Amino acid sequence: MAATLTPWLASQLPAGADPSVVLSGASDSNGMSSETILADITWTEDGAARSGAYVMRMAPAATDVPVFRQYRLDHQHEAIRLVGELTDVPVPEVLWLEPTGDVLGAPFFFMERIDGIVPPDVMPYTFGDNWFFDADPADQRRLQDSTVAAIAGIHEIPDAATTFAFLDADDTAGGSHLRRHFARTRAWYEWAVADIGESQILPRAIAWLEANWPESDTPENVVLSWGDSRIGNCMYVDFEPVAVLDWEMAGLGPREIDLGWIVFAHQVFQSIAGAFELPGLPGVLRAEDVRSTYATITGVEPGDLTWYQIYSGLLWGVVFMRTGARQVHFGEIEKPASPDELMHHSPLLDRLLTEAGA
Repeated sequence: MAATLTPWLASQLPAGADPSVVLSGASDSNGMSSETILADITWTEDGAARSGAYVMRMAPAATDVPVFRQYRLDHQHEAIRLVGELTDVPVPEVLWLEPTGDVLGAPFFFMERIDGIVPPDVMPYTFGDNWFFDADPADQRRLQDSTVAAIAGIHEIPDAATTFAFLDADDTAGGSHLRRHFARTRAWYEWAVADIGESQILPRAIAWLEANWPESDTPENVVLSWGDSRIGNCMYVDFEPVAVLDWEMAGLGPREIDLGWIVFAHQVFQSIAGAFELPGLPGVLRAEDVRSTYATITGVEPGDLTWYQIYSGLLWGVVFMRTGARQVHFGEIEKPASPDELMHHSPLLDRLLTEAGA
C-alpha cells in the first residue's frame, strides 16, 4: 500500500517532494466503520525536509460487510473542513482526498494526527478501571460540559442547510430534513435485514417514531448534525476535546439529534454496566443536565429528547445488525435466531418504548 500511495502523494505535493510513506495499524478499541491507518510521511519542500504524522481514513470494501450502505469520504472530508474553517470546534485538519477509489480500490483521505485520550468502548468506560471512570466528578462534569459546548459550536454554523446541502444531495425522499434522515434510516434497516434477518424490536421503534413525530422538527431548527455525537468519538486533553472525530453519520436536521444521541450512547454503556451489577456512572450525561448546559451556552432551549433517544436506539440497532452480520460473515459467531440477540441496547430500548407507551 505504501508503494502505491507514494507516487499518488507525489502528485499532491509540490514538484520534487519525493515523499516517503510508512504505514502502521491503528487502535481498534473504538470505532469500526472505516479503515483507519496511521501514516508517517516525509518529503522535501522549498529545499527543506518536512515530515508529518497523519491518519488515513479509507472506505471498507463491499466484501467486508460494511456498516453503512454508502461511504461518501468526500462528504466527510468536506464536512470536517468546513467545521474547522467556520467554528472553533477542534477537528483535525483534513488534507489529501482521493474520492474515486482508483488508487487503492476504495476512496480515502488523510487528516492530521492529534494526541489525546478517549473514554474506551472496550471495555466500556462505565465498567471502571479507566481514566474517565476514575476521574474526580468535577473533571467528569468538565468533560461532559465541554463536549456539549463542542456540539453547540457545530450547531451554531449559520445557514447549515445551504452550507452543507451536499449531505442531502443523494436523497430522493421529500419532506423535512428529519423526514429524509428517517427515510434513509428505514432504507438502511431494510438493507440490513437481508443479511441478518428481521428484528422484533426495531419495527416497533419505527412504528412509534412515525406515530409520534416531534414538534421540534421545524424549518428554523435545522443544524449540521455531527451524527455520532458521543464522548467515545472525541479525543481529550485535560478533560476538554482536542479532536471531534467520526463524521460518517453527519447530516442535517434538528439539534436534538445530537443531544439525544450523546445521552442515549451513555445510557447504553450504563445499562451494560448495570447488567453486570456494576455501578457505572449514573450521574454522567443525564438528559436534564445536557439540555440545561446546551441552553446556557446557546440560549436555545432544546425540545424533549424522548423521540430522539428512541431514534438513536433504532440507529444503534441497525449498526449492531451490520456488525453482527460481519461477525457471521467472517466466522466469528454463528448466525443468531434473531438479530435482536446482537443488540446490547435492547433492554434499554424496550424500556424507553414501554415508558413512551409503545
